[in-house]
Amino acid sequence: MVNLFGVICLTDLCVVFCFLMVSVNGAASKQETVLEISSATINHSMALVQRMEALLTHGNGSDVTLRVQTTDEVKVIQVHSLVLTLQSDVFEELLQTRNSSALVLRESAECANVFDKFIRYLYCGDITVRLNQAIALHKLASKYHVWDLQQGLTQYMTQHLSSDSPSGHVVGWYQYAMQIGDVALQNSCLQYLSWNLSSVLQSAEWSSVGEELLLSLLQRSDLVLQSELELYEALETWINQNQPSTATAENALKAIRYAMISPQHLFHIQKKSSLMVKYYESVRNMLFLAFQFHAASPVQLAKYFVVNCSLFTPRNYLSPAWGSPWVINNPTRDDRSFSFQTQLGPSGHDANKRVTWNALFSPRWLPLSVRSTYPERSMQPTRTDGGRPRIIVTPATSSPDFAGVSFQKTVIVSARKQGKVVVRHVYNFHQSTEEVGDFLLDADLQRRTSEYLIDSSLYLHIIVKPLYHSLIVAKK
Repeated sequence: MVNLFGVICLTDLCVVFCFLMVSVNGAASKQETVLEISSATINHSMALVQRMEALLTHGNGSDVTLRVQTTDEVKVIQVHSLVLTLQSDVFEELLQTRNSSALVLRESAECANVFDKFIRYLYCGDITVRLNQAIALHKLASKYHVWDLQQGLTQYMTQHLSSDSPSGHVVGWYQYAMQIGDVALQNSCLQYLSWNLSSVLQSAEWSSVGEELLLSLLQRSDLVLQSELELYEALETWINQNQPSTATAENALKAIRYAMISPQHLFHIQKKSSLMVKYYESVRNMLFLAFQFHAASPVQLAKYFVVNCSLFTPRNYLSPAWGSPWVINNPTRDDRSFSFQTQLGPSGHDANKRVTWNALFSPRWLPLSVRSTYPERSMQPTRTDGGRPRIIVTPATSSPDFAGVSFQKTVIVSARKQGKVVVRHVYNFHQSTEEVGDFLLDADLQRRTSEYLIDSSLYLHIIVKPLYHSLIVAKK
């Protein structure tokens, strides 16, 4: 009985202990929950930033004097070594090796003008940037290894390519990106200039284009402009203003696609352009080939010449002969259709021939892999809730004149950035934008403020570009 009583007492004691532990843990958990619910964040970070800015402004407790020297002047700034050391390993090394309380820094006048802004960023972590200050601040951020500021400035420059400035800034940013080896910024600038070249040609910025950039642009087929004649006339202006070397002028003139200019304008250029008169011998063969291209049918020309080269490849011309604008109001509402005409080809032989094109736009299009199981509906865009925007562009009729030619379609999407309408994206395809895969992939067309929309409308320009193919190789 005693042993049994002891076992019972021990069992009861365990039960009581477990109950007490559960009660204690429950109480602790409940207390933690109450504390969690009643916790709050007290944020006085802005006040701290203001005090840091006041510390810099008044120089209270300063232990270092920065003497920023240029050729003409010296700018003096009272700073605190602890702040500079925390933000920059370059400043840390300079401060450790200084011989006095003054630290002499030699900067260009451009960088010295914004040096106080740069130092303020080290204290406050924010900065206000203007277009004409971006390069100087980027140089300082790179020189003193303030990497967060450098990345922020690169992003600022990429996002403000379309901003208005009196003399332009994109060309300067491109040249700077070339100097420092920033390939991403360089490509962003080059793409912006290419896609908005027509407006660039009419601006003061065009004369500031360097030789390397000029030749890079002239080689591209994705230039968006009114016509090849517009490009030639702009090149003539550039050469007259910049007076480049003979080799540069000749290389630039050889990059013009004369076959894309009508015979009438070619005759005018040949006889009336002082630039052409001066450099005629260097491009005479190209002009002769262009006249042959206009005189013969593409099929006949393809028997004797390589026609699938840059000379016979159109760029993105905005003139009516090559395509048409298309403004789609409320693009998510329903499917749309649109018809337009283009010249069959750029040659004079095809000048009077027209092709009618049908364009179909669907905001929610079933993928091709699904539509292929329904052959009777394969030519119509099929709307689904999970679909994506698509465009089909097909000729209304077929013709024997299409022999030896494939038609590349280009859709240019415009948007308003910094108050200016610019090209947002360029898509190239043959039948449907489904071929490119990324057509309006990131576009939120439902949102009225979408960066792809202008006043709730989708602004497109469809271009049809005939690409010629060599059919027969001439016997030697």
